[in-house]
Amino acid sequence: MTLVELRPMTASDINAVMEVEKNVYPFPWTKGIFADCIRVNYECWVALQDEKIIAHAVLSVAAGESHILNLAVSKHCQKQGIGNHLLTHIINIARIQSADMVLLEARPSNKAAIRLYEAAGFNEIGTRRDYYPADSGKEDALIYALQL
Repeated sequence: MTLVELRPMTASDINAVMEVEKNVYPFPWTKGIFADCIRVNYECWVALQDEKIIAHAVLSVAAGESHILNLAVSKHCQKQGIGNHLLTHIINIARIQSADMVLLEARPSNKAAIRLYEAAGFNEIGTRRDYYPADSGKEDALIYALQL
C-alpha cells in the first residue's frame, strides 16, 4: 500500500473531497451534505497522499449501531489498499464508540466496493429497492452488515 495519512475532515477540505467524489460517483454527494455531516459531528475522515486528499469516508454512530454513509477513493489511487486502510480505520472508530454493528449500502454494479466490503467480513443482509439514482431511473442497494 502507498503511504497515506488519515485525519478528520474539516470544512476547508470539502472542495478537495468533492473532486474525489465527482471522480468516483456518477451521482456525487453535494458540498452541503458533507458540510452537514461535519456539522453534526459524524466521523468524517480524509486520506492524504503527498498532502493531497485522495479518499474520504463518513460514518454515523448512534445507539450501538454505525452506518458507513460514504467511502470513496479517487480512481487513480484505487487498488493500492487505501480503501481497505480507510475502511479498517472507520470500523475501529465504530468499535471505540461501542457500536455492535456496522451497516452500509452498495450498488450491485460497484463490484470493487463489494469485494472490499466482503473481504473485510461484511455480509449481505438485504436489498433496498430503488435506493440510488441511476441513468436509467433507479438502482437497488445491497445492504451489508459487519457484526463487531
